[in-house]
Amino acid sequence: MVIGAVILSTFFVGFGGGVIFPILPNLGVVLGISPVLVGLILSANRFSRLFANAPAGVLVDRLGTRTPFVAGMVIQGVATFGYVIAMVSAHPSLWFLPDVPEAWFLGSRIVWGIGSAAVFATAYTIAADVSDDDSRGASMGLIRGGVLFGFPSGVVIGGVLSELWGTVPAFAVATMFAGFASVIAFATIPETHVDGDEHRSVSLTDVDVSVPAVTVGLVNFTVLFAYIGALFATLVLFLDHNELGVFGFDAQASSGIFMAVTVVAAGVFMFLGGYVSDRTGSRMPTLLTFLGTSFVGFVMLALADSVGTLTAACLLIGAGQGGTSGPLMALLADLTPDERMGRAVGTNNVLGDVGGGLGPIVSLPLVELVGFLPIYVVCAVLPLVAGAILLVGVHHETGRFTPRVDPSQDPANEQSPGHAD
Repeated sequence: MVIGAVILSTFFVGFGGGVIFPILPNLGVVLGISPVLVGLILSANRFSRLFANAPAGVLVDRLGTRTPFVAGMVIQGVATFGYVIAMVSAHPSLWFLPDVPEAWFLGSRIVWGIGSAAVFATAYTIAADVSDDDSRGASMGLIRGGVLFGFPSGVVIGGVLSELWGTVPAFAVATMFAGFASVIAFATIPETHVDGDEHRSVSLTDVDVSVPAVTVGLVNFTVLFAYIGALFATLVLFLDHNELGVFGFDAQASSGIFMAVTVVAAGVFMFLGGYVSDRTGSRMPTLLTFLGTSFVGFVMLALADSVGTLTAACLLIGAGQGGTSGPLMALLADLTPDERMGRAVGTNNVLGDVGGGLGPIVSLPLVELVGFLPIYVVCAVLPLVAGAILLVGVHHETGRFTPRVDPSQDPANEQSPGHAD
């Protein structure tokens, strides 16, 4: 019941976030601004979340999950409405609004990042609180999948609405769904996690620097740099450059459809990857398999020259990212004591946001300089680097390359390193 409430609310906020994503990478054309500024706007939410992740994690461990979760949803709804303001600020009747749409977009992305930090810190902590070792992988996959299954619906509708009716109606739809998510969260999310010290101060640097948290965070960094930071930021440009499209749509609308393909695959395999890691008794084989799937997908993307090969590449990349995400968060929960889980999620989100935030800033200018092939080849190597980091970190913490889901049953460990006092 609790997991279902989180999934429902994150689904609708994911829908709202998806509506705007096919439009934002094309702001250079819409607003006549430079690729560097477009990359900064795309990454602004991740950099603001970078500073908000640690306080959000501390607040979860200190105050519980319900209040930060609901507040985060409301903040994201307000930020989405900022996109509408950005597009209408130049209208003569709205003389009281500064006519600087790029500043409105940048500010809205910054505010969105603060709200999403609270949502992600609480959602994963809720899943850890209400699940056991043999269901944690599936629960983490379902939580993350809630956002992702809303996202593909949003990117398709956002791309189509922006082409048929314009960007303002698309952003208005996104605002409506973000507001609906806030109402659902307020009505349905219970409290699950009041264990901490209510008098503990909140600090931007109060993150968990244990080996499991840093290892999982570094893997998240590499995966998101390639997936969100490079693929999503450059896909609309790739389609335009190669004159590829589907159903008669142009690059902007088609990019939404291809993003949806990757995200649907990710959503499906988030649950399946977590479920398989629960059933096999170890997260590592599942994680390494899906990191390898991401590698193959990016190799295919680098060589894609048709809609068919691009679709296959997007499916593999999405499956790889999704299949990694659920078991990765479950592994973090396996190896982290309950009272530190909020801060451990904060560490993971900090490093993931650095990767996702650097991606557009690095990839968009470099695509213009060196083309798409070298960028996507580097992205193919990153999952292999992530696999090596994972093996080293897990072995250092547990003494095994493939520890059991319940470490107390592993002969290499006399005591579980996670969830043990």
